[in-house]
Amino acid sequence: MANREDIQALRKRIGQSIIGQEAMIERLLMGLLANGHLLVEGLPGLAKTRAIKSLAKNLQAELSRIQFTPDLLPSDITGSEVYFSADGKGEFKFQEGPIFANLILADEINRAPAKVQSALLEAMEERQVTVGGKSHPLPELFLVMATQNPIEQEGTYPLPEAQLDRFLMHVRVDYPDAKSEAAIMELVRSEEKQSHGHSDGSEKLAADVVLSARQEISDIAVSKAVEDYIVALVMATRYPDKIDAELAKWIQVGVSPRGVIGLDKVSRTHAWMNGRDFVTPDDVQQTVHDVFRHRLVLSYEAHAGGITADQAIDRIVEKVATA
Repeated sequence: MANREDIQALRKRIGQSIIGQEAMIERLLMGLLANGHLLVEGLPGLAKTRAIKSLAKNLQAELSRIQFTPDLLPSDITGSEVYFSADGKGEFKFQEGPIFANLILADEINRAPAKVQSALLEAMEERQVTVGGKSHPLPELFLVMATQNPIEQEGTYPLPEAQLDRFLMHVRVDYPDAKSEAAIMELVRSEEKQSHGHSDGSEKLAADVVLSARQEISDIAVSKAVEDYIVALVMATRYPDKIDAELAKWIQVGVSPRGVIGLDKVSRTHAWMNGRDFVTPDDVQQTVHDVFRHRLVLSYEAHAGGITADQAIDRIVEKVATA
């Protein structure tokens, strides 16, 4: 399919400027195609910001970067009513905030207080902003990539579990390997010589390609057996005692219905990106960690024992029979 080829070409172009983070690039494109939002967690300098900037550079889309700080106000994100005066007459007009773009980088979302986080999350969920009793729709092509720094937690406002549920995927970014680190140095040297930051002249991908690809993804077939497998994975998080006594000690609250919907969407997107018109259990297993990771609430016993959400998900995948 032409749309798939265009998306793979986009992925390749982004990969030329983001070295050693192929998984993050794949998840970023999956979020865009699945019409969902991403929470990306990783240490500083791991190309989180660079990834979405590279996507915007190669896609016909407007990018807004919002640096979250403790003194940020909700109106700094959504916009506000501003009084304009001309010819002796005055009126209030809505001045759009940075949220009215196609791609939103919400940098260090956990550094802003709850009211600001809620303003962003409401816009993500409702796909509109309401100010002064009037609703203003957001663009059809709309993706929020929020970042979190796992260190320097002093002065931060962690997102509550109920708000984390609004994100389609929680992506963890790790250090690149030694070979990639060497390639990164070479890339930066090359960019410095070529007036770094300038476009390479390649044609940007039209936003219509993404919207058309979404329609193709909605037509991807999911068999009854795979549907049952997805549901079984979700139910295992809610009633872990039925499949494993150890797992029951780790999980306090299981995955919400948004997790079912999200895993279905992301599995279909993964299948489409890999050239198939049907979902396999492998598509589910390849994406389940990103969809469940932020939706599981672990028990005190799990935290005390150093058990992570990923380890709990590994146990679930091991114990639940495939389709």
